[in-house]
Amino acid sequence: MRALFDAFVHELETLGPVQVLPEKTRIAFQTRMSFAQITPRHRWLDGHLVLPRRLDSPRFRRVDSVSARNHVHFFRLTSADDLDSEFREWLAEAYAVGNQAHLA
Repeated sequence: MRALFDAFVHELETLGPVQVLPEKTRIAFQTRMSFAQITPRHRWLDGHLVLPRRLDSPRFRRVDSVSARNHVHFFRLTSADDLDSEFREWLAEAYAVGNQAHLA
């Protein structure tokens, strides 16, 4: 799972500077605001992305709408194959949320 976590962080870092904030049970990622988090498990990584729109995809385990422009999309990663082009697009969108670009 460490290699998968490192691959996730690498994908975020390709988007620009990101702060990695380890907490007691999870690891948060932020720029101006928090936009993603990962909770390591024994055989997978659980996490969420904050997106400016609600997406319906079977890859999301749940979506919580916090406000009209902030929707928390919960996912599970089991292998590096999960970090495909679709997921990388979602990471870029979440990174923009972290920079509060969706508020401009």
